[in-house]
Amino acid sequence: MTRDDPRHAARILVVEDDRSMRDVLRFALASGGWEVSLAENAQHGLTQLAAARPDAVVLDAGLRDMDGVTLCRRLRSAGNHVPVLMVGGRARTEDCIVGLEAGADDYLPKPFDVGELRARLRALLRRARNDPSDGLAFAELRLDRERHGVWVGPGLVDLSRTEYLLLELLMRNAGTVLHHATIYDRVWGYDFGPGANSLRVYVGYLRRKLGEAGARPLIRTVRGVGYVLRDPEAVTTPAGRATG
Repeated sequence: MTRDDPRHAARILVVEDDRSMRDVLRFALASGGWEVSLAENAQHGLTQLAAARPDAVVLDAGLRDMDGVTLCRRLRSAGNHVPVLMVGGRARTEDCIVGLEAGADDYLPKPFDVGELRARLRALLRRARNDPSDGLAFAELRLDRERHGVWVGPGLVDLSRTEYLLLELLMRNAGTVLHHATIYDRVWGYDFGPGANSLRVYVGYLRRKLGEAGARPLIRTVRGVGYVLRDPEAVTTPAGRATG
């Protein structure tokens, strides 16, 4: 079997410096049918990433030798787009935002339910397997799968995996208002409920990156509903009023 075969047991790297938590994660993931490798600190994690090429990483945000946020930033700046589920010791919104902004694909605060951990990891792996096609274009935007970004006119904007999938979904459905739950299901593969803020955070990232590259405000908010990609001169939709 190849690594792209759906029967392939995904390889998960756990980077966690607390031994008891490492054991919990190893048992939880192995029981879920995955091959699990362990790294006891950030440096060991970097070595494992280069040698084993895992399908996904469960990364502790509070590593002592190099915190998980810094490690995640290093991976993304080096062009490594392996799916990362970051686990943190605090559930504060700002901690989640910092982790996501560093390039993590998802953030799960401790203590967590093992079932939710597995569900989120399965969602990340499904997204990684369903690599979207490129060639999509809307207004001044053109997706580039090979470079994992989007062209805004003559300039290429680098995107994280989640940013890319979110923009790809909006571009495929340009002009159609997408409900929050639909976007969570299509991009994250899991609806985290009304209290989740990952979508709002990532829409903010996209708007900032596209705006800095010279794009017009194409991603519109439909209050109480979701988001739509449309020409900025059009301010209303059948489902509600679109705002910036």
